Amino acid sequence: QNEKELQDVVKQQEEKMLQLIDKSGEVTRLKGEVSQLKRSLQRAETEAKVLWEELRGPEPRADAAGVQERVLLRQEVDKLRLLLLEKEEESSRLSSKH
Repeated sequence: QNEKELQDVVKQQEEKMLQLIDKSGEVTRLKGEVSQLKRSLQRAETEAKVLWEELRGPEPRADAAGVQERVLLRQEVDKLRLLLLEKEEESSRLSSKH
């Protein structure tokens, strides 16, 4: 009976190790996603800043299509910022579980 109990304990430990390995892989994947989102956010912020400066210049070179594109870029920046925050929170939750 002791041998049976020992086998059960070993099996449980193996299952826990597999779960930790899975979670570790998920954390690594999420860190990659966060890194990619940060780069995307930085690119979008740079584009938005350049476009904003273009509009504020002494002779704005904006047309209706350009303004619409700028608005869409600003919205994309906001979406990316929100996604980044969500991924960081998710990553923090997963890290705290470990």
